Amino acid sequence: MIRDTLGEDAIIVATREENGGKAVRVTAAVDQPFGSSASPAFEIGRSTSHASERSYASSDSSSSSGSDNWLQYDDEHDTGENTVSEDLTDILLAHSAPEDVTDQILSCALVVGYRDSKTALQDTLDHLFQYRPLLTGKAAPKPIILVGPPGVGKTLMVAKLAARCVMNGVRVGVITTDTMRAGGVEQLAAFTKILKIDLRRVTSPAELTMTIRDMSGMDYVFIDTAGTLPYDQDDMKDLARLLTAADMDPVLALPAGMDASEAGEIARIFAAVGARRLIPTRLDVGRRLGGLLAAAHQG
Repeated sequence: MIRDTLGEDAIIVATREENGGKAVRVTAAVDQPFGSSASPAFEIGRSTSHASERSYASSDSSSSSGSDNWLQYDDEHDTGENTVSEDLTDILLAHSAPEDVTDQILSCALVVGYRDSKTALQDTLDHLFQYRPLLTGKAAPKPIILVGPPGVGKTLMVAKLAARCVMNGVRVGVITTDTMRAGGVEQLAAFTKILKIDLRRVTSPAELTMTIRDMSGMDYVFIDTAGTLPYDQDDMKDLARLLTAADMDPVLALPAGMDASEAGEIARIFAAVGARRLIPTRLDVGRRLGGLLAAAHQG
């Protein structure tokens, strides 16, 4: 019914039961390019509201009201709840958030009944996702190994984390397994030299095991890895073997601005080899963050 009315590009962004399950409220929208002056929410008929909602009620075959009574217009768009729903829909569409994440956020916000869009978005994200900093001020129980596709910024992230540890007076060790890429070791070595940290290079899982054992006195140990092609089985098998070298905390690095479907698929693949946390990179140049939500949700 939504597609018949709005076209094939329409998406359902929220559904909820009403009247004790006798009706279902469906909120739909048509995506617009980021930065477009047109509203990404839709309008139906002569409605002048910012967005429109329809209630699809279960029809009674014996009813005399006619077969078209599945369609009921809801004109209560001036309430605070609907305003928040419309604002959140606009924001999530602009960030190219996937439909399942958008639906979850809107459903959570509607259940609580927020009146402020900013608070609604912040609280629902806090409720749906866990935010745990890598640096807690205490010694990490396991070495932290950054994994991810090529070119996502793992090496620079390791350098930044190590720099913060040095600035806070925390003992830190850095290991790199990225010994095949041209300039990979040299890039990280340039940072560790300034920080006066010994950079250890390893070329095999067995060597990684011994090196981690040698660094057992460090508060933090960060491990940089070569970029892994998520759709290459041999590449993923090599990473899986590396991750079994010791008891480590694999953290997936992904850049902001990624396509949501692609980010979600990549997150699921790396989750299969043990990644349980995601650290975003390139937040300074990424305008759309829906891909990061998709990765966190699907991974």
